[in-house]
Amino acid sequence: MTDAIERALGEIKFGPDGLVPAIAQQHDTGEVLMVAWMNQEAVRLTLAEGRACYWSRTRQALWKKGETSGQIQLLHELRLDCDGDTVLLLVDQHGVACHTGRRNCFFRAWRGAEWEVIAEPEIAPERLYPRRED
Repeated sequence: MTDAIERALGEIKFGPDGLVPAIAQQHDTGEVLMVAWMNQEAVRLTLAEGRACYWSRTRQALWKKGETSGQIQLLHELRLDCDGDTVLLLVDQHGVACHTGRRNCFFRAWRGAEWEVIAEPEIAPERLYPRRED
C-alpha cells in the first residue's frame, strides 16, 4: 500500500508552499462541505487511514478532521483534477463539517445586494470545541 500511496503523491502538483487545495464533498449527495489544504503527509495519512486529514495553515500543523470536535470525514474516494493541482475528497461526513456548527462551510449566499445566511448552526460551536482549562 505504501508504494501505491507514494505513486499517488507523485501525480499531485503541490504548490511552492507544499500545499494543494482540497475540496470535501459528501459522496452520496454531492453536497460541497468545505475547502481546505493538504500537504504530502495529509494526503498520505488520508489514503492510509481512510479518514480525512488536512494541513492547517493557521496552526501550521496537520489536523485530522474531527480530532477535536468528533465530526469526522471517512474517505470514499480521492480524485485528482485534470491539471493535477487540486484534489477532491468524496467523504461520508459524520456530523457537521463547518467549525461554525453548520453542515457545510457555504452558508452565505449573495442575494440582491448583500450576503444572506441560508443555514443556521446545527450544533453550537462551543459544544464542538469546548474550552479547556489549563
